[in-house]
Amino acid sequence: MGSTTTTAATTIAATSTAATGAAATGTTAPTTAELMEAVAAVGTAYFQDFAGAAARHGLSSSQAKALGAVHEPVPMRALAGRLGCDASNVTGIVDRLEALGLAHREAAAGDRRVKIVVITEQGREILDLIRAEMARTHRAFDAMSEEQRLALHTICRQVLPVLTGRA
Repeated sequence: MGSTTTTAATTIAATSTAATGAAATGTTAPTTAELMEAVAAVGTAYFQDFAGAAARHGLSSSQAKALGAVHEPVPMRALAGRLGCDASNVTGIVDRLEALGLAHREAAAGDRRVKIVVITEQGREILDLIRAEMARTHRAFDAMSEEQRLALHTICRQVLPVLTGRA
């Protein structure tokens, strides 16, 4: 384990402990700051698991994230929005995915100037492998009861639209 990974894991553990402090005792609800820290720690741990699995398949986390964002055909500009980056960065990401046979571009039917990114069958297979190889994430979710899984899913569906400005 590299020093960056060790440092991140230590930070996540410390943040998780601090964020669950009073809330773990059941005496008071966590503050907004504690919730923010807990969500950040979970997001960081998930991202590290995802990035590690992607790297085992020769992909950067951005390339793997792009594969997940094109489960249906997506215009290049919309893909940039989904990835939270500039449209000029998407060109390089999609170039690499095309070179690997994981995605391709096609002209939009209504406007041939607009390029649509489409995941290939090989791209779907690689994305499925990446998700299957996220062992820590699987262990975390598999340890949850059905009730906990439903509650987490409900909370994510409630919070995500607000965080993305779609509420």
